[in-house]
Amino acid sequence: MTSPLHMGWFGLGSMGLGMAMNLQRHLATQGGPPLHYSNRSLEKGQPLQEAGAVPEKDFASLVRQSDVLYTMISNDEVLLDLVDQALSTDVSLEGKIFVDTSTVHPDTSALAAQRLGERGAAFIASPVFGASRVAAAGKLIFAMAGPAAALQTVRPQVDVMGRAIIDLGEDVRKSSLLKITGNILVISFMEVISEAQVFAEVTGIGSQQLEEFIGNMFGPVLESYSHRITSGAYAPPLETPPGFAAALACKDMKHALSLAAEHHTRLPTVEIASSRLNAARDYAGENLDSAALYGIARQETGLPFWTANSRQGN
Repeated sequence: MTSPLHMGWFGLGSMGLGMAMNLQRHLATQGGPPLHYSNRSLEKGQPLQEAGAVPEKDFASLVRQSDVLYTMISNDEVLLDLVDQALSTDVSLEGKIFVDTSTVHPDTSALAAQRLGERGAAFIASPVFGASRVAAAGKLIFAMAGPAAALQTVRPQVDVMGRAIIDLGEDVRKSSLLKITGNILVISFMEVISEAQVFAEVTGIGSQQLEEFIGNMFGPVLESYSHRITSGAYAPPLETPPGFAAALACKDMKHALSLAAEHHTRLPTVEIASSRLNAARDYAGENLDSAALYGIARQETGLPFWTANSRQGN
């Protein structure tokens, strides 16, 4: 009889905490070892600890304790730094599985896989589709690529965090590429809906009427994008974190635009969205949702950046 796997988690932002909670609850019901976790701000893991998970003081300690280690972090630099830390530990990495659920450049995933593979570890690139509420509900979509045996090993845990897995084979670049392609659609939908909502306001149609049409015509997903605008969630109160931070969306768009240029194509809608969202960050700070490009679209029409439902400034 094989010993149960020890699971680790690093990264407890708005996405990571919900995912880790679902994983810990699953492990508790199975009667196996609890989830071990770490984070730059360890106090963010208090709900996990209350659910039975075990905190580790740093990433190196987490690597020692884990057979399978999940990461959900903000950008490429953080992922490569964590890889460096793993490689610098005195513990053997042979047979360990690293699963990164973040959105990073395909080259970053390939480099992480190569460097960890040289030490006998497997790397799975597994970016996810869905916002923080979807993560908390365990309904994410996982785009996964990596060694087949490692994918088979982690699938039972992934199934409790998501509603679907898209298997992209062994080339870890493929899942990163799919995630970036998916985000081209997401940000483009947000750009177009923002433009339509501004048009609806200046012509007198009405934001709520347009949102009702979007829901009836295109379904709940696009209606939810519109609601991030009309509810004011594009510029939440300063003490409330955004659903999909503008800085992260800009990072993802930068990856998409660089890859498009590399392959001699253009993404005009993403170019506009990137310009507007970066302008929103310059104007209103970093506590903004990716939908904040709507605020700049309003300004370009002579309307204020803020609405009655958003916060009113910084």
